[in-house]
Amino acid sequence: MQCRVLGPLDLRSGGMSGDLTAPKPRKVLALLLIHADRVVPIDLLTTELWDDEPPASALTTLQTYILQIRRMLARTCAMDPARVARELLVTHADGYQLHLDGSSLDLHEYERLADQGRLAQLCGDHAHASRLLGAALAVWRGSALVDVRLGPVLRVEALRLEEARLATWKQRIDADLELGRHREILGELGCLAARHPLHEDLQAQYMIALYRAGRRTDALEAFRRLRGVLIDELGLEPSRRIQRVQHAILTADPVLDTASALDTAWTWESAGAELVTAGRGLA
Repeated sequence: MQCRVLGPLDLRSGGMSGDLTAPKPRKVLALLLIHADRVVPIDLLTTELWDDEPPASALTTLQTYILQIRRMLARTCAMDPARVARELLVTHADGYQLHLDGSSLDLHEYERLADQGRLAQLCGDHAHASRLLGAALAVWRGSALVDVRLGPVLRVEALRLEEARLATWKQRIDADLELGRHREILGELGCLAARHPLHEDLQAQYMIALYRAGRRTDALEAFRRLRGVLIDELGLEPSRRIQRVQHAILTADPVLDTASALDTAWTWESAGAELVTAGRGLA
């Protein structure tokens, strides 16, 4: 059985696709999949379904949704419904557990590839890191659970997954910049920077890529836009870290052209207001 939550909710086996369409059973299935192989407490499920106002019939209704999911799994996997209840979607005293023995979940595949990519990056193998992190991002088919009506629990889970995706994206761009691929990724990085105008790490990456591509004026304009958004929306100046990146661009600091630019932490010598490097920074 192949299960997917990184995009539209999807479950299929042997050419058969799960046909669960009612919104609330789909919420339950999504929560069970995100927490696959772990017991999902009943109170977590009822919070997702009804927030803080569960009806008197909440437990009975939840049991009905579980029954509907089991029937769908039985049809999709060509299994006896009783076997589904014993082996696949199991009842516990305090909740329900969806077992994925022999099945695949795109979330697990994404996490495996992303972890391997991060390890390769830490080991200095930037080419392998870029491939692995790129493969992890390719697992996604859109926003997490994009076709599910998210309640309070799933909303937090979807946000967590999207934040993890963005972090993986940033790490893959780190690897590509280390490899001198700034021209190849400028378009992608520009789109990301535009979608996340307050994300200072992405803006710093974009500024460095522009500078390396010979677009120093555009790099400084990217900083000006970031500063304007921060002041207008939050009443804040950019952090000292990204101000130092701007200063390095203004002074054409040679470190910006080195492969180790993103392995450099920008620390401030307050006495001389100078740029120095020590350790890791833009990660």
